[in-house]
Order: sequence, then C-alpha cells, then structure tokens
Amino acid sequence: MKETAGEKETAGVKGVKGRRPRQRLDPLSLTGLGCLLLLVLVALGSLVHAGGDPDAIVGPRLRPPGPGWWLGTDNLGRSMLPRVMEGVGTTLLLSSAAVLVTAALSAGFGILAGYRGGYLNELIMRVVELLYSFPAIVLAILVAAVAGPGQLAAVASIVLVTIPLMTRLVRAAAVAVAERDYVTAAAISGAGLPRILGRHVLPNVAGTIAVQGTYALSVGISVEGGLSFLGFGVQPPQASLGVLIRQGGTYMMAAPWLIIGPGVVLVLAILSINVLGDGLRDRFEPRETRSLI
Repeated sequence: MKETAGEKETAGVKGVKGRRPRQRLDPLSLTGLGCLLLLVLVALGSLVHAGGDPDAIVGPRLRPPGPGWWLGTDNLGRSMLPRVMEGVGTTLLLSSAAVLVTAALSAGFGILAGYRGGYLNELIMRVVELLYSFPAIVLAILVAAVAGPGQLAAVASIVLVTIPLMTRLVRAAAVAVAERDYVTAAAISGAGLPRILGRHVLPNVAGTIAVQGTYALSVGISVEGGLSFLGFGVQPPQASLGVLIRQGGTYMMAAPWLIIGPGVVLVLAILSINVLGDGLRDRFEPRETRSLI
C-alpha cells in the first residue's frame, strides 16, 4: 500500500522530531572554554615558576608595569607577574578540589533523595534548605571562624556554600528519571538499589551535575576570593587572587596596578566559567522549540 504525499510529509516531520539534534558549543562558550584553559595553563606554569620566583625581590618598590616586571612590583619590590600566576594556581586548585567534593556529595544525596523519597528525602532536603537559607559569605565566614583561617577553611566553605543548590537540582533530575519505564523495569526485575542508581539514574543526571559543577566552580572562586580578601582564607606569604587584591587595596591610589592585575584575572575566570556553563546547559538540556499557535 503506497503512502500519500501528506503521510510521507508527516512521517518525515516525525522522524526529524524523533532525533534530537546534537548540540554544539556556541562561539561564546568556546571563547569561555579557551579563557579557562589559558588560566589553567597559567596555573600549571606557576608550579614551575614560569614567570620567575614569586618571592624574589627584582626591583624597586611599587614600580609600574615595564620591562623586567610586566605587571609592576609590589610594596616589597617583588614582581607581580609570578605572584598573580601563583594566585591563579592557588585559587583554581582550591576551588576545583572543593567542587569535586561538592559534586560527589550532591550526586549521592540528590539521587538518594530523588529515587527513594519518603523520610530520607525529607531529612536531606531539610538540611539542604537550612544551608541554603544562609547568605554565602556569612556561611563561609562562620565555617572559617570555626575551622580557623587557611586553605581547609576555604575548601570547607566552598563545599557548604555550593552543595545546597546542586543537591536540589540533582534531586529534581533524579525524580524525573525515577519515573521512567526502564527504571521501573529494572526494579521489577530484581535489580538492587546500587545497580539501579549507578547504572540507570546516575548516567541520566550526569548532565545536570556537569552543568551545575561549572556554576559551582565560579561560586567557589568568588567565595575563595572573598574569604581571602577578608583574611579568613589563604594566608600570606602564599598568594591567591583574594590575598593579592587585599594587599593591593592598601596601595590602590599610589599603585593601582597591584589590584588591577589580580582583579581582572578574577573577573575573567568567573565570566569564562559562567559562559561555559551556559553552553553546557544548552548542550545537555537543550530548549525545545515551542509553537506560538
């Protein structure tokens, strides 16, 4: 039996709609990815002192940018270039380590709460909402006050600030996945809870975890910078972007380059990560075209 032209057209439209087009990162997201990779290379360069010894006195105090000290010198005569490179490495390392911990905890708690529900869901979500009710910087200062200033306080603060939102979103994604037929079929066939969560639920919420991980990284950089700026995070003589901005603020009128360099790098890092996060969101969670009719 032959299909009519209308039936062929309808079948063609269904075939197109049935296949979700592969989303690619847009040019803006690729630019953000490039900036982030550049910052990672700068951080790696700081490990081998590619810009020189960050603690070496190379010239007079408070000299503006010029040959020999491309970002100027600080109040001790140290070149700002290797110190900014060290600050980028410290900030990215602490923020990335904290976000990895956040992703692991949020994935575990969010999937359990979304799939099991009941009292377990209520317990996890009440704790998450309690943490979410605190302003980020206030919660970070409380953690630093209890743990004491330093890198551990910075990492713990980032984890507690970023875990509530990621857990809520992972839980919402897990609830949607738990209602799908293949998860129900796996449960009926006798598959254990670890197998269902690890094989059927986790892979389907991995996109949400990846997208929220990028946003958590930008929040982590902001929290680390804020804590170190207030004196609760990384402590001198070790450099981080927040520490450099705090030290440069003392000489902001006499030597503005001390705050401009690390400040621009901090803003660039946050913007590039947020732009990349937007691209990943469009890739993993594409918006469907809706008809206005």
